[in-house]
Amino acid sequence: MRERRYCECEHCGLVYLSPPQRPDRAAEHRYYLTHRNDPADARYRAFLSRLSVPLLERLTPGMRGLDYGCGPGPTLSIMLEAQGMRMATYDPLFAPDPQALGCTYDFITCSEVIEHFHDPAAEFARLDRMLRPGGWLGVMTGILVEGIRFAEWHYIRDPTHVSFYRPRTLEWIAAAYGWRLELALPHVALFEKPSA
Repeated sequence: MRERRYCECEHCGLVYLSPPQRPDRAAEHRYYLTHRNDPADARYRAFLSRLSVPLLERLTPGMRGLDYGCGPGPTLSIMLEAQGMRMATYDPLFAPDPQALGCTYDFITCSEVIEHFHDPAAEFARLDRMLRPGGWLGVMTGILVEGIRFAEWHYIRDPTHVSFYRPRTLEWIAAAYGWRLELALPHVALFEKPSA
């Protein structure tokens, strides 16, 4: 395999894989099918709870949410439904429901999703359109913090990971949309969209 080449945005610090080296949709699909994300797996649920627990502290039962990038075995949506939320799911490969993209939501989750974005600007603009004023966007991703040696970082070994966010990247995104950012836990970011 040829050496992967990365670029860095001078404005926000996003590190991204050179576009010609990104996998196409078919290659992504094949790789995702090797994942074993089983809704009945207690360890997988514990992993997802790193996002669901702090997010639930900010929600009330009955709110409508979207699990954006739910993958082939939606699990986070099941966990949130069990806590009284009304959930929809969307995934461009496994649940490509255009109706889900035409609605607005009280909260949106992106668990291990934003690192797959080939066009983060377009994706975050879409998320902003779907998020109601006063709503929350919960993100879980590997965050490129000080001290990580990028060339040795396990997160870049996944061939479908193409976008890598620093804390200042997340701050830049929040400022661009007028959101408030909370870094709730390592690798978990919560964005609050101000009320109208």
